[in-house]
Amino acid sequence: MLRRILLLALVAATASAGHTLAQAPYQSPTANPMIWADYPDPDIIRVGDYYYMVTTTMHVMPGGPVMRSRDLVRWQTISYLFDGLHDTPAYDLDGGTKYGQGQWATSLRYHKGRFYALFVTNGVPGTWVYSTDDPERGWHLHAHLKGFYHDASLFFDDDDRVYVFSGSGSVDITELTPDVTAEKEGGFRRHLEVRDAQENGLLEGSRVIKHDGYYYLLMISWPRTGRQQLAYRCRSLDGEWEKRVILKSDFGGFPFVGQGTIVDGPDGRWHGVIFQDRGGVGRVLTLSPVRWEDGWPMIGDADGHVTPCGEVAQVTKDFQWNHNPDSTAFSFDSRHHTWELRTHHLAENIYMARNTLTWRMFGPESADSVCLDIRKMRDGDRAGFAAFNGDSGVLTVCRDGRKTFLTMSEESMEMNDRKQVTGNRVTERARIDISGRRHVWLRIHGDFRPGRDIATFAYSLDGRTWQPIGDSFKMRFDYRRIFMGTRFAVFNFATKAPGGRVKATISPQK
Repeated sequence: MLRRILLLALVAATASAGHTLAQAPYQSPTANPMIWADYPDPDIIRVGDYYYMVTTTMHVMPGGPVMRSRDLVRWQTISYLFDGLHDTPAYDLDGGTKYGQGQWATSLRYHKGRFYALFVTNGVPGTWVYSTDDPERGWHLHAHLKGFYHDASLFFDDDDRVYVFSGSGSVDITELTPDVTAEKEGGFRRHLEVRDAQENGLLEGSRVIKHDGYYYLLMISWPRTGRQQLAYRCRSLDGEWEKRVILKSDFGGFPFVGQGTIVDGPDGRWHGVIFQDRGGVGRVLTLSPVRWEDGWPMIGDADGHVTPCGEVAQVTKDFQWNHNPDSTAFSFDSRHHTWELRTHHLAENIYMARNTLTWRMFGPESADSVCLDIRKMRDGDRAGFAAFNGDSGVLTVCRDGRKTFLTMSEESMEMNDRKQVTGNRVTERARIDISGRRHVWLRIHGDFRPGRDIATFAYSLDGRTWQPIGDSFKMRFDYRRIFMGTRFAVFNFATKAPGGRVKATISPQK
């Protein structure tokens, strides 16, 4: 039900933004960055004429959005792997939080008419496998494996044997049962020490393919000279593995590109889809040709560099909740594209508020707005619009007694070493009395060009005339806390008593 509502809202937002969802005939991809937004740890496969992709979404729900494209340029979210995670109440913001944890580095595979998605939920034991015969119709839980397979790659061999490659700094190869429900008793196991004199730091991000009789294990490493993409290869899983650097390139005014996979197209050409850290917007996807040289998949142009291309990628907007939502405390009016957010819980701050609706910010610039109907807010309620991250720029409508104020503030999450939110530092930059108003329009503009990462804020009392409010805000990426790019977020929470509500009409990027 939750996935259906979010996908309905996604289609409505996409239609409002003027994007087309029609699929065009296959053509050679030309977009770069492939997607200038936070889509880390990608895995992409091709089944027939379609590419399918899944990326990491961690603590936002529903999780594991599955996207589809025919040209690696126009992408449509067609399903989610799951509505929510329920292994601990912390996913409900009850007795703790799961920021920067949850679904990680999903491996997506297709075998004999069935799709499989394997991932760990960081911070909770075990590994989850979801499957379906049609991603557009949804997924079901296939198995909960006892092993914890970090940054794993599921692999089906030509003889139908099934393996999972996983690890950080070293790689474990573990054979699974043919039905992908458990480790195979007495099955193949191997521990690979992939570190050497050059690769003596972090190695992770396993992706495995087989091509022309070779097994290829793709990983990233972090030598002192900067992140790079590696390939290891061998003819037999128990044989000797060779290594080669297949990509080391900065791009677009940002540091090195690394971690992803390669995929073949219907025309026989291969493509590398590799993410790149780009500060406040998060980890964006780049797209490069793959050149097979002496049996090695070399990513990039003839000089080994990622290059800019002309066409801008088109991506459907997908909404996700911060942690598991309370499904009784929201509703969506598809006719008017309006969300009603009701306060069923008390919260001390935005980081502990349930039913905060989020969506990705995009580079090079984003500018979305929301109209809030605030007539049914109650004393102590806080509702608004944020550039949301561990450090957030926030526009908040504050109902205090009979007074209503609009504030712009900088807010910073305080977190302990167990990933639990312990507080929130708030620096208020502006305050305006809007008592008696029924509606307020809020807008946030994000500038993610090199050296910027700046959010600016504006408001309107009539939906036509806009006024700036507060200071510009420096957006940041912090892997120690939320570990995601900055997101737009609409929120409504109670600090005194539940029962208030707001209606939020979101205007997507124009």
